[in-house]
Amino acid sequence: MQTRSGSVGSLEEGKEPVFTTRTAQFKTPPLRVLQLFGLYLAICIAFSIISVYTIQHFGIYSVITTVKSNFVTCNEESDDSLDRWRKPPSNLLHSMSDKELFWRASFAPRINKYPFLRVPKIAFMFLTKGPLPLSPLWERFFRGHEGLYSVYIHSLPSFKAEFPPSSMFYGRHIPSQVSEWGKMSMCDAERRLIANALLDISNEWFILVSESCIPLYNFSVIYHYIKKSKYSFIDSFDDPRPVGRGRYNESMAPEVALAQWRKGSQWFEIDRRLAINIVEDIKFYPKFKRFCRPECYVDEHYLPTMLTIQAPNLLANRSITWVDWSRGDAHPATFGSADISEELFIRIHEGNECRYNKQPSSICFLFARKFAPSALEPLLEIAPKVLGF
Repeated sequence: MQTRSGSVGSLEEGKEPVFTTRTAQFKTPPLRVLQLFGLYLAICIAFSIISVYTIQHFGIYSVITTVKSNFVTCNEESDDSLDRWRKPPSNLLHSMSDKELFWRASFAPRINKYPFLRVPKIAFMFLTKGPLPLSPLWERFFRGHEGLYSVYIHSLPSFKAEFPPSSMFYGRHIPSQVSEWGKMSMCDAERRLIANALLDISNEWFILVSESCIPLYNFSVIYHYIKKSKYSFIDSFDDPRPVGRGRYNESMAPEVALAQWRKGSQWFEIDRRLAINIVEDIKFYPKFKRFCRPECYVDEHYLPTMLTIQAPNLLANRSITWVDWSRGDAHPATFGSADISEELFIRIHEGNECRYNKQPSSICFLFARKFAPSALEPLLEIAPKVLGF
């Protein structure tokens, strides 16, 4: 019978039986494998040494600090945790899309009492194509009232502002897009201004002005007039003419009925509650964007109609920006250098009748437009006498 080779040697020539080993079945690992194993072992040893050294010198302290900072009691919470809600953004230039911006701006506390000292401010929102030629007059108006106002500017994206660091307008441009008069892009610009201003929790009132607007009173008068008002100044009225109801499209229903259709001035003042209503709107905006196109000028109808439907009891139904339509043109009159006189402001201030907090009042307008760049120098000269600053 044949024996298995490699286990027992054959009995030949009278030799002692030889028992061979089974090492032939366990081949020596190739040199390449041994090298890789040695390298792996060396890396493991080096990593262990580095880890021990790191933990001994500063790793433990980092771990402890991290764990401690993540698990704190309410009493240990520092005031810094509230700062990102309490303090306004340090830089107005952000990368948020309109959708992201409106979502962020729609945040509103449900507890009315603030857990910090909040001084309510007026957000002045300048809607312009480019420069602000009347900015020296506005700077004089703002001076000395820091902490009671904030400034936001929406211009053409291509415009590069050159205000000095000392100016109230320095660094106050927001991320902007092209806006066209009479089109939904104009309302987009207004909503963009409102949304950026809402990011500052201290902004309580929001006033839309243009580069051709001027204040008619000093800051203190305007601030207290706005602060004490129980209503927001949105111009909203039912105009039965072709330029009013005649612009209504039946496709606006059921969100907007003909009886709810309103018209009003583009220039407004609103409180924070209505400002949030505007930026969070997804009900009326699509209807106006689709069915209010020239000859329907959406900036004259969107906000007056929407806010009249949502909160009619909060509206004064009048504007606080004076304009001169006496020339019967499609646009109001523009006043240049030769037009600036005491008589002009007497005409603006006198003969006005309106209601303020449901009481008769002769102070109806806080701002006026349109003033040309050439009007700046005579305005600066006459302002202390007729404007109070």
